[in-house]
Amino acid sequence: MKVLYAFVLAMLAAVPFAAEAKGVPASLYDHADPVNLPELMKTYDGRDVRTIKEWETVRRPEILKFATENIYGVRPVERPDDLKFEQEEPDRLFPESRMLRRRVRASFSGPLGKWSFAITAFFPSEVSASSPVPAFLLICNRSMAKVVDLDRKTKSEFFPAEEIVARGYAAVVFQNTHLALDSYLPFEAADGTAVVQDPPFTNGFYTCWAPERTERSWGAISVWAWGASRVMDWIETEPLIDASHVAVVGHSRGGKTSLWAAATDTRFAMACVNDSGCCGAKLNHVAVPCSETIQQDNNNNPHWFSRAYRQFNGRDAHIPYDQHWIAALVAPRLLYIASASLDHGAGPWGEFLTARHASPAWELYGKKGLVEDHPYRIGDPFHKGSVAYHLREGKHDLNLVDWKHYMDYADRQGWRK
Repeated sequence: MKVLYAFVLAMLAAVPFAAEAKGVPASLYDHADPVNLPELMKTYDGRDVRTIKEWETVRRPEILKFATENIYGVRPVERPDDLKFEQEEPDRLFPESRMLRRRVRASFSGPLGKWSFAITAFFPSEVSASSPVPAFLLICNRSMAKVVDLDRKTKSEFFPAEEIVARGYAAVVFQNTHLALDSYLPFEAADGTAVVQDPPFTNGFYTCWAPERTERSWGAISVWAWGASRVMDWIETEPLIDASHVAVVGHSRGGKTSLWAAATDTRFAMACVNDSGCCGAKLNHVAVPCSETIQQDNNNNPHWFSRAYRQFNGRDAHIPYDQHWIAALVAPRLLYIASASLDHGAGPWGEFLTARHASPAWELYGKKGLVEDHPYRIGDPFHKGSVAYHLREGKHDLNLVDWKHYMDYADRQGWRK
């Protein structure tokens, strides 16, 4: 009997993996509900949030302060006083795709040094200052040479500039590592374990602002989000772009970044958060098989967050907040969370739950959050509310299917007048 019982348990445990082998994601078999989810619409002193004023003057600021000090890190500056933008080269026209390329360099200084980074924008060739176009800004966390190609000889679905421009949008991009690096070589500790070091704060971008890293210093994700805001500063000076309709887009760690960028900068009209997983759009207070954890992110990428974030290692289901709090900071603007069916590390079901449980923030403004008018399933997006979601078939990536959904949703919102 015991042998039979053990066999049955083994077979049940194997079901998701057998399904996965057929191309069906294991995460779709586990629609668990969140457990002890911290309340979004209740202040730290226990008061219910019922009005926009209570949200904007009490609850939103306390969430933003908590996330800044305990997750993403405190920034030493927002817009530098001497920030300036200079065109790097003459505009280039691509007649075959009716596309115009513009290259700009943002430069600035901190108390301890100077820095700069490049911004690239592709426009419809017929664009004019009298009829500016909305834009998608990609925080590029892959090699620009491989996925952007300024000369457009090599095309990539990660940044499909031609398709974006053909739809009537500007496609803007910057390289995240032109600000903070995204890898630090591991070293072997005395006990033989491999350790990935923190940002040294002894060279590069960080040394413009502080000589050393503290417990609450900003990590790379906050730096990259800060960089997106500096690109937004340029967009506000660019007459060819409608600065009131700009979406910030990111994939994976870039998705974690696009969420924080929109949370901290209300000028972004939409955040597109793609396959962002833990510390991005995935809810922690829910069991999602195979998804990454806070401790894994802190151990493998300690440079992403503040050191203070390590206090939550091993406590995913017991932390006093969750990512629906961070997502709600985007309200009442547009939020688009996207997942991939085989991206188990990001935990698609947990990402969907964040869209659901962040929605009350939009409802305060008389808007609809996530409108669940059909079941959660592959290839059928939720586009009817101010919070959108789709589950794309496939693996961890940003591809043309994702981009088409983003543009369809922006069209639906009336971005291309």
